[in-house]
Amino acid sequence: MPLLEVRELKTHFPIHSGVLQRSKAAVKAVDGVSFQIERGETVGLVGESGCGKSTLGKTLLRLIEPTSGQIFFKEREVTSLSQRRLRPLRRHMQMIFQDPYSSLNGRMTVEQIVGEGLRIHRLVPKREVSQRVRELLEAVGLNEQYARRYPHEFSGGQRQRIGIARSLALQPDLIVADEPVSALDVSVQAQIINLMVDLQKQFNLTYLFVAHDLAVVEHISDRVIVMYLGKIVEQAAVQALYSSPLHPYTSALIASVPSLDPAERRRQVLGGDVPSPVNPPPGCAFHTRCPLVEDRCRVETPPLREVRPGHFAACHLAKP
Repeated sequence: MPLLEVRELKTHFPIHSGVLQRSKAAVKAVDGVSFQIERGETVGLVGESGCGKSTLGKTLLRLIEPTSGQIFFKEREVTSLSQRRLRPLRRHMQMIFQDPYSSLNGRMTVEQIVGEGLRIHRLVPKREVSQRVRELLEAVGLNEQYARRYPHEFSGGQRQRIGIARSLALQPDLIVADEPVSALDVSVQAQIINLMVDLQKQFNLTYLFVAHDLAVVEHISDRVIVMYLGKIVEQAAVQALYSSPLHPYTSALIASVPSLDPAERRRQVLGGDVPSPVNPPPGCAFHTRCPLVEDRCRVETPPLREVRPGHFAACHLAKP
């Protein structure tokens, strides 16, 4: 059994209007997503801004409540659990947030931030919390003396290391990393990525790595899921997806990655605007921007199917 399994997950945000605040429509941020993550695997989740990838990550941890669908974690269905029954499972599912500045409480010391989960779940005796926090700081490359300092005394990269230490405190099985390096300098990004790779080996972690930087995703991921307008349009092992993408949207994303090699400068700009998630177009949602669009793409929604062994694509034109 996979560590995490998602079945037809939907997260819609109702739009209210009028004096009675009746629901007139809904933003379909996540619209019928299904996938699995194996233990010890790193799955990259990519797509343009607004495609629903961050909403999906937060829904998996039930930081946002799903509209429908099922989430199975360690063979246990978690979407129907009450908050009280969900609480013991939360320590096994942690998150690294995108913004290292707003994700840390400025009124708390590093020791209080990292040790908060230990106290809530009572994983270690109170007298041992301080020592455990210092061990975690050392694991993420920070001096144990930093435990008494406050977040404003650190750089962005150091703050993100504190956030990583906080996520490790409860010894989780799954970590959802929501664009953990997008707010950092390029040189610091490499340090954080390498740290996450080392920690995965050390603590036997499983990652869902949410990002829009395809170069970073290629470096850290075993498998990649591509989202567009709330749906999965392609899913494959990282080498297969980058070397021979099947969906035109994935091809455009890869082609837009800048390269220093003149022979590989193949930047491609997608035409048109991203359709509204409130009223997505019929058929294939990407047909309004697709250079290969056919008549059936405008009326018939392509299913996510296995075109090659382990390589799935939601495109009528995808062939083995």
